Amino acid sequence: MEREIRKAIDEVLHKLKLAVESYVVERPREEGHGDWASNVALVGAGNPIEKAEKIVSELKNSDLMKSLDGIEIAGPGFINFTIKTEWWVERLQEIVKQGKDWGSGDWGKGRQVLIEYSSPNIAKNFSVGHLRSTIIGQSIRNLFEFSGWKTVGDNHLGDWGTQFGMIIAAVEEGGLDLSEMTVEEMERLYVEYNQRAKEDESLREKAKEAFVRLEQGDEGARSIWQVAIDKSKADFEKIYKQLGVEIEHAYGESFYEEEMKEVIREVKEKGLARESEGALVMDLGDGLPVGMLVKSDGGTTYFTRDLATVRYRSRTQGLKSDLYVYEVGGEQSLHFKQVFAAVDKLGWVKRDNLVHVAHGMVLGEDGKKMSTRKGTGVRMAEWLDEIVKRAGEINKHSAEMVGIGAVKFFDLKHSPVTAYRFDQEEALRLDGYSGPYVQYATVRARRIIDTSSEVNQDISLRKNLDIEEVRVIKLLDKFPEVVKEATLDYSPNLLADYVFDLAKSFNDFYSKHRVIDEGEVEPLRWFLAKGVVEVLEQGLGLLGIGVPERM
Repeated sequence: MEREIRKAIDEVLHKLKLAVESYVVERPREEGHGDWASNVALVGAGNPIEKAEKIVSELKNSDLMKSLDGIEIAGPGFINFTIKTEWWVERLQEIVKQGKDWGSGDWGKGRQVLIEYSSPNIAKNFSVGHLRSTIIGQSIRNLFEFSGWKTVGDNHLGDWGTQFGMIIAAVEEGGLDLSEMTVEEMERLYVEYNQRAKEDESLREKAKEAFVRLEQGDEGARSIWQVAIDKSKADFEKIYKQLGVEIEHAYGESFYEEEMKEVIREVKEKGLARESEGALVMDLGDGLPVGMLVKSDGGTTYFTRDLATVRYRSRTQGLKSDLYVYEVGGEQSLHFKQVFAAVDKLGWVKRDNLVHVAHGMVLGEDGKKMSTRKGTGVRMAEWLDEIVKRAGEINKHSAEMVGIGAVKFFDLKHSPVTAYRFDQEEALRLDGYSGPYVQYATVRARRIIDTSSEVNQDISLRKNLDIEEVRVIKLLDKFPEVVKEATLDYSPNLLADYVFDLAKSFNDFYSKHRVIDEGEVEPLRWFLAKGVVEVLEQGLGLLGIGVPERM
């Protein structure tokens, strides 16, 4: 309908010779302000009310009126449009006919997006701190795919850096056999060594020396490092299976070891590198700090490794993309500004094709940041198991689906940029803004469809609608817009808000109206329930959340 309204307005503007560069046609936020509204009369020179009166007068003589109950001017010159109930009924039938395709798009057809997400660290437990990147990244990927894009996932594993120097130094110091240790014990080893190194500078120097040996290919250091990788990957896969996440590529930072040499060569060759206090740095401009390519001790940096990652992706078939999205914590914002500025200077990828979706943290029960270094991290496996156990009190038949769904929804209902403290009670509530609430509404609507005979899709439906019916149909109609906005804004929380609103509106409808009365199915309400099932299942699916058979 937005397209039809805009077309009619454009024709009127042309006829009246009114020059309006840009205007908005949108759904009003509040009920009672029509179904659509435009600020066209408020844009440009002239008295807004007079312009609105002229525009409305012409619109009332246009073909647009076949779909409208009325047009009126409101406030300082807004034009509100009210749609006929017949149009909404036809729209409902169209939504049901499209089924699972409703809401999908093709605006991304022929384009590819690479999304880097999850990216846990080797030799550390998969902590709750990596939850947001994993869940938000997967949902963003689902949204792009639903919009017609070809998507590629890359799990950029943290398997390089000074922390491995600490682990290697600790293993060598204690004469330990890493193959006999669990990932939890490896993490404890790292935490203890890091704490001791704060008091003993010689331990920190040994860790730096150990990492340099690792970079140089020392056999002993490489052996310890490889054991840590193999054990960690096995643990990660268990978490991904439980979360229902699949990422086809999992290149560790170490994978780009040779590529880093090419980065340094190219930066030097293009005259973009200089020495500073024994280190090799790159000036970035735009008020950004210099990017350090090689430290004074000869070791490489995160900056170098991320440049190598971009260089490799931009030259590799299957990875080279039109858009590169990094779903990484907000504390890395400056780092990515530096990386993107350097990539732009080097001419590998245009700056506008690199996006950092910065997420806030999942806070501990005390409201403070959880930290592996300080030993205050929370193990994801234990955390999920506890929530699934609690979910069993709601639905013993589908505890896993309800529990994991509760975790994902609680996370995704928050804007990526915000930090939050996870609340089990709130996440599992059946009567609040939660995953189980939306799942329950979906199960309820599905039960109506499963226990009634299918209605002929070409049947003529009644044209008089109750307010609860209209509200649900309007929300169903809005689904494609929400999907596109959530995709373009990298904001799955917009979709979480939407599915909750739809679930709530359906529950309000269900509490006041019967779909099946004494064995007889009311056709329009059957269509409404069918549309709700399709959209809620699809919406939850885009958030990575399943729907149990019963609740």
